[in-house]
Amino acid sequence: MPKASPTKAERAAQLRALVEHHLYRYHVLDEPEVSDAEYDRLFDELKTLEDANPELATSDSPTRRVGAPPSPKFVKVAHLSEMGSLEKVNTDEGLLKWAEDVRKRLGTDEFVRYVTEPKIDGSAVALVYEDGVFARGATRGDGLRGEDVTANLRTIRAILPRMILAEDEPAPPVLEVRGEVYMPLVGFRRLNERFTREGKKAAPNPRNAAAGSLRQLNPGVTAERPLSIWVHGLGHHEGLSIEGHWDALGWLRGRGFRTNPHAERHDSIEAVAEICREWERRRIDLDYEIDGLVVKVDSFEQQDRLGALHGRPRWARAYKWAPMTAQTKLVRINIRVGRTGNLNPWAQLEPVEVGGVTVSTATLHNQEDINRKDIREGDTVIVQRAGDVIPQVVGPVLPHEARTKPFRMPRSCPLCGAEIVKPEGEAMHRCPNSKCESRGLETLIHWVGAAMDIEGVGEQLVRRLWREGIVASMPDLYRLTKERLMELDGYGEISASNAVDAIARSCERPFHRVLFGLNIPQVGWVTAQNLARHFGSIDRLAGASQEDIQEVDGIGPDRAEAIAEWFSDESNRTLVNELRSLGLRLEAGDEERARKGPLTGSTYVITGTLEGWSRDAAQAALEELGGKVSNSVSSKTTGVIAGENPGSKLAKAQRAGVPILSEQDLAALLGRG
Repeated sequence: MPKASPTKAERAAQLRALVEHHLYRYHVLDEPEVSDAEYDRLFDELKTLEDANPELATSDSPTRRVGAPPSPKFVKVAHLSEMGSLEKVNTDEGLLKWAEDVRKRLGTDEFVRYVTEPKIDGSAVALVYEDGVFARGATRGDGLRGEDVTANLRTIRAILPRMILAEDEPAPPVLEVRGEVYMPLVGFRRLNERFTREGKKAAPNPRNAAAGSLRQLNPGVTAERPLSIWVHGLGHHEGLSIEGHWDALGWLRGRGFRTNPHAERHDSIEAVAEICREWERRRIDLDYEIDGLVVKVDSFEQQDRLGALHGRPRWARAYKWAPMTAQTKLVRINIRVGRTGNLNPWAQLEPVEVGGVTVSTATLHNQEDINRKDIREGDTVIVQRAGDVIPQVVGPVLPHEARTKPFRMPRSCPLCGAEIVKPEGEAMHRCPNSKCESRGLETLIHWVGAAMDIEGVGEQLVRRLWREGIVASMPDLYRLTKERLMELDGYGEISASNAVDAIARSCERPFHRVLFGLNIPQVGWVTAQNLARHFGSIDRLAGASQEDIQEVDGIGPDRAEAIAEWFSDESNRTLVNELRSLGLRLEAGDEERARKGPLTGSTYVITGTLEGWSRDAAQAALEELGGKVSNSVSSKTTGVIAGENPGSKLAKAQRAGVPILSEQDLAALLGRG
């Protein structure tokens, strides 16, 4: 006999289970099993069924996540156990002093284990589960009472509406789970971009954005915000027997709660201090902000004996670092003309400390980015810095200061006065004058820095040599003598010898670096490597036709034409011959041949600004595993790695159906490789 169709109640139960399963796979495990379209189909079927039959809807149905009716205010609720705040330390000495106090209170011979977890920069919450079902949730408040934000918390898909238990496992009658609601960095940037478009005040950092989103009186607004959660411990609980914090994290993870994968257990405080220093460097690899590590004594029995003082537990500390965002005044928007003639705007700031470093300048990308964010001279702006990456202006703190005006790019080149052009489809304004000073000085700066990486010969020295008329081209640099350099103030025999020796050693740099440094139009780091790999020598490249050059990965007709035209110019051929006579490498070596590895056969395009990588480093990492990096999207592209301000390549990839990878996807790809 054919199987009977399920009743409406049975189908609703099936759909709820399926939707919750796929939500868990997507938001907690990051391992989706179905497409977004299939998930939407299941969700829509459930919502339609519940709307037509309200008696079938349950309090923990995933359809409740879209938001409840607005609330006129938040009700205060008492926590089942106090949510104490943590004492802070910011040095190894402070950490060791705390550990010594712990040992004295417990007994100097007693063994103590510690657990460290990233300190999420978000909003602390307590989630109460009754018989395994999420019943209510509240903010920390004063530690004893918080605001009931249950309706808003239900909209966050990473929060379990029902614990995942084994078939015969009883649910705890009451369980209070502690966690931190946060906003991922990508979501934070997009939210601020939207605020800017709508004329609203930008959020100064992800923590404020998360807290503000969680306390919306209309849960429908919270549902639209990109919030998530990391669960980091237990509060009040009944029916459980767990010996320590490390075991509690494992127990929570096993019941479906989203615990941070970077939690670690340590046998000594010295190991804790080391991991705190390590994570200060590694935090830029995360897609969410952390401002330190939380350090806890592992044993619950030891925690009980240590107790608390004024609501602050003696058994835990927050090891905090300097904040990565700050507010300051944007004094002026300046323009630097680059080696290709591009006009690069940058912000001159009132000095401010960001991430432990004093910042007085920041990148502004281009006029389109400035206008989109509505950044103006005289504004108070939010500055963000991650690791060693150049600081960026996130946006203005609205409203604008009085009498400020929208930014406009100059009509003429600041260096030569030529009329500025903006090619159609490009983001950058450009000086078209091939004789502009930028082509000479900026090319030299590029040559000694990004291209040839000549140690001890930096931008300031090149500018001095240029001003004095000592060096006007790359060959001049290699003819520089120790005696000539010693004529400059501040250069003695040793420093002059070191600089000249470093310049001489750069003759051994690989062929592709020379190509990159020659300032050939549209030849960046990636294209230079592809050209070196394909042609093998500058003579073969110089003799190639436009059609020959188009055969190289990532090079289309326009770029091929620009490269061919550069080599057809007699002055450029003379430059190449001069560099040859001075001993630079103009043929590819074995190290420039294509590598074999797990990514062999794959081709990636990198677009936009990556926060945790320079573009060169990302390319090198992909190529180390055998992958190729191209400058243009085509049918051969395996994936496009998109950073901030990705430009037209992202849109082209989306139209072509090419997979889009985030910076976190890149890290995962390299890790799997």
